[in-house]
Amino acid sequence: MKRAIAFEFSRVTEAAALAAFDWIGRGDKNAADNAAVKAMRQLLNQMEIRGEVVIGEGEIDKAPMLYIGEKVGQNKPDQEEVSIAVDPIDGTRMTAMGQSGALAVLAAGGKNTFLQAPDMYMEKLVVDSDAKGMIDLNLPLEQNIRRVASKKGKLLSQITVAILAKPRHDEIIKSVQALGVRVLAIPDGDVAAGVQCCLPDSDIDLVYGIGGAPEGVVTAAAVNALGGDIQARLIPRNKVKGNTPENLKAAEKEISRCAAMNVPVNTVLKIEEIVRDDNVVFAATGITTGDLLKGVQRKGSMIFTETLLIRGRSRTIRKLASYHDISHLTDD
Repeated sequence: MKRAIAFEFSRVTEAAALAAFDWIGRGDKNAADNAAVKAMRQLLNQMEIRGEVVIGEGEIDKAPMLYIGEKVGQNKPDQEEVSIAVDPIDGTRMTAMGQSGALAVLAAGGKNTFLQAPDMYMEKLVVDSDAKGMIDLNLPLEQNIRRVASKKGKLLSQITVAILAKPRHDEIIKSVQALGVRVLAIPDGDVAAGVQCCLPDSDIDLVYGIGGAPEGVVTAAAVNALGGDIQARLIPRNKVKGNTPENLKAAEKEISRCAAMNVPVNTVLKIEEIVRDDNVVFAATGITTGDLLKGVQRKGSMIFTETLLIRGRSRTIRKLASYHDISHLTDD
């Protein structure tokens, strides 16, 4: 993928973060997501690409979305074909509640680069390049932790695992802590933790959790670009949320859609099945300040954003600090 196009994607996540800024702390996660989606779609449609959203966000939260199969970009015959995995806001509830760590994120690659799957739940396990090849989601989490600790030459007490702080993970968190392992409980938004795990000098050794599939694919793009490893498994809603009539109906639809897309359910997917080559771009812009990125900040007529841009083919990691004149946002 051309470098100029890679930088254009940073403008897309910036636009989404800026649009979400007005909804920070206002208690309406769908309004925040709607604003980010509209901004992201507008910028994507200005790009000189033939783009297609292969996995999008929205169905789990019943929010507006960039839907699977949506065509974006100028779509002229001579333009590059691009597949896009997107989550306009990773952490909609965090944005609505004014909590830290919300991001606008996307990943882009060539045609057929990314796993195409419905917006459903996905179990994920991430490690950095030092532990690549040491994880197996078919094994218990404890065994994976011990394998990674052995590979890294660490005691269990020196291992840090980031886990989504959801009721479905309460017992898992307790069992990991019982090993003497440090647990970082993430309230929402697991993309940031997955990326952090693979960055140089990170304190996170593993990331585990059952979250959204779009976030999993976006995370996998960054993990692949950074030389790390991820395994994942698509899980029907009823297995995560319980066997209510509503959840069983949703699960039936998810399984049917997976069959139509020829993607397995309840089966471990390796990194090369989620992201098929390293010619990818990952872009994330902070909405609220977290450990990975600073959030949107306004001072007078200027608005500040911070964006992480990773190019897989060149293994380049950039942090872009930008100032936007609020009176010229529509012209940028």
